[in-house]
Amino acid sequence: MNDSDTRVAGCFLVGIPGLEHLHVWLAIPFCTMYVAALAGNGVLICVILSQPGLHEPMYVFLSMLASADILLSTSTMPKALANFWLGSSHISFDGCLTQMFFIHFLFVADSAVLLAMAFDRFVAICSPLRYATILTSTVIGKIVAAIVTRSFLIMFPSIFLLKRLHYCRINVIAHTFCEHMGIARLSCSDISINVWYGLAAALLSTGLDIILITVSYIHILRAVFRLPSRNARSKALSTCGSHVCVILLFYIPALFSVFAYRFGGRRIPRCVHILLANLYVVIPPMLNPIIYGVRTKQIWEGAKQMFSHLI
Repeated sequence: MNDSDTRVAGCFLVGIPGLEHLHVWLAIPFCTMYVAALAGNGVLICVILSQPGLHEPMYVFLSMLASADILLSTSTMPKALANFWLGSSHISFDGCLTQMFFIHFLFVADSAVLLAMAFDRFVAICSPLRYATILTSTVIGKIVAAIVTRSFLIMFPSIFLLKRLHYCRINVIAHTFCEHMGIARLSCSDISINVWYGLAAALLSTGLDIILITVSYIHILRAVFRLPSRNARSKALSTCGSHVCVILLFYIPALFSVFAYRFGGRRIPRCVHILLANLYVVIPPMLNPIIYGVRTKQIWEGAKQMFSHLI
């Protein structure tokens, strides 16, 4: 099979290597988590849109996070479930590139939204009197545009970096979805540019976001512990606690998966890498609405009002 044949024939996704005999059973918890993620984030978006009291920057960013979570899990889970249950492992080469682009694009966008939420909390706690003048609707619009533009500019070149490669006879990807290095490793060409670009893109997007979020929360915690009122400190910590939980849920599984994949070598089985990769695109989207619904009184009250009107 030559290069042109590979592009025409497409790719085959193995699923979770070594656990093929368990695919049918593994699909059940993954499907449950995916449906829960769709339902939870869908309800969260509806609550924020339907309640005028929630049309504030914090909840605008939260609705963006919920939307990105739905799209991220949807870009991976339907194909994975079709593979698990129906054995539908084939995907066209262009379809594989499209899936790869949206997965990485949405991951970078998710990270940027978390940074925007950290900035929102920083302004609300460190400069509360200037909150309304700093985070105006115009500024929020610019932040949204910056998030989308940055994510697109970072990930769009990866399509051309993959298209320039010459591909070998092997067109089997040992994964449940297409990702940048998984496609690049099908090539007979030198992929060092892809490796370095992927590393640079991760450092300049997610890595930079983590640093800025950490700096923001250092300033936030310093400001919180200087508050004179114990109730004010408790309320500020509770609000930030929800955000910190979401941040940890998003970054820890993703970073563990990335480092295990790159540095785990033979010590960590391949199936563990793939399971982790699937978990970090479905568990945070599933748990985020629960965390915000339980810990954020305004959302909980808004949900009760929305459902009471429906009933």
